[in-house]
Amino acid sequence: MTRPFGVKKARKRKNAEPKYDREPEEDEQQPPEEPSVEIQQPTPTPSQDNDELIGIPIPPSETNTPKPNVIFILEKASLEVAKVGKNFQLLNSDEHINFLRRNNKNPANYRPDITHQALLSILDSPLNKAGRLKAVYIKTDKGVLIEVKPYVRIPRTFKRFAGVMLELLQKLSISAVGKREKLIRTIKNPVTQYLPIGSRKFGLSHSSEKLIEMYDYARTFPSDMELVFVVGAMAHGKIEPDYTDDYISISEYPLSAANCISRICGALELNWRIL
Repeated sequence: MTRPFGVKKARKRKNAEPKYDREPEEDEQQPPEEPSVEIQQPTPTPSQDNDELIGIPIPPSETNTPKPNVIFILEKASLEVAKVGKNFQLLNSDEHINFLRRNNKNPANYRPDITHQALLSILDSPLNKAGRLKAVYIKTDKGVLIEVKPYVRIPRTFKRFAGVMLELLQKLSISAVGKREKLIRTIKNPVTQYLPIGSRKFGLSHSSEKLIEMYDYARTFPSDMELVFVVGAMAHGKIEPDYTDDYISISEYPLSAANCISRICGALELNWRIL
């Protein structure tokens, strides 16, 4: 008598992950949904795969003596959103050159990477980590005014930065994770209503006839004066703000926005003994 054999049933694998149909191309092009920010807590360092923005902790002042603070204004920043194909994207000359040319726009004018590099230079500076940066304002070439809190750590890569700016321009603000504080937001013009009364405002341009050595110039500032520096965040041209008190050049050569900001921060750090 032979032993009957049955058809074996396929085993179910434990912890099998369900498969979902998706469009890989759109997943790669779209920025992460709802980029958010959080204030850094004394917890282990997050992994590099974390999509959240992290705030830079600002140390408290050692004394109650008021110290002068610095404000940076980035003028003519190229931050423009348009629908490319099926998705809205932050326009840039590298990825959207054909789209820009079809719409009779000069690709050289679409450089949001300049704003990204300038923000990294400001927010990563010892000047900011010492608590002497009061605020950063961005004025786009379309007239949108953006406020960036000094304790925000923006994404390191441009792709993730573009996703954050896209979300900001669509929803008008980005809040901290689990909190209501808006760390990056659009605000009403003009920018002068947010500047401290009695502050000294400087416009930076290579075309200025007043060439100064930044460190020596910084030593002439009163110890209690709030300082405002207006820097262009565009590839070509110059800024001509009507609210500045002085119009200066800090180099004999044209400088990028990030390099210009680095020089300003370095001079103030030396003058204020920030190591």
